[in-house]
Amino acid sequence: MDNVILLKNANEFATQLNIHTNHLNKALKETTGKTTSEWISGRVMTEAKSLLRFSNWSVSEIAYCLGFEHSSNFIISFKKKTGDAPNQFRKRILSKS
Repeated sequence: MDNVILLKNANEFATQLNIHTNHLNKALKETTGKTTSEWISGRVMTEAKSLLRFSNWSVSEIAYCLGFEHSSNFIISFKKKTGDAPNQFRKRILSKS
C-alpha cells in the first residue's frame, strides 16, 4: 500500500506550496470559510467515505493510507464527524445500493 497521505497538516501543505503557514491559513479561510485544519479533516473524511464505499479494504488499511498511526484514532475521528463507526457506515451505505 503505497498511497499514504503525506500532507496531514497546514505546515506540511504550506511547505509543499512554498508559502508561509499563516498565508495558507488566511487564504483558505477567506476563500472557503474554513480553517486549514477543517479543510484537511473534511477532505480526509470524504476520502474515507469513498474508500469505505468503493473498496474492499479493511478499516485498518483505510486508516493507514489516510495517515492515521492507529486505526482506533481513525475510528474515533470518523464516528465524531459522521455519527457512524466506519463499519456501520459501510454496512449502511452498501445496504442502500
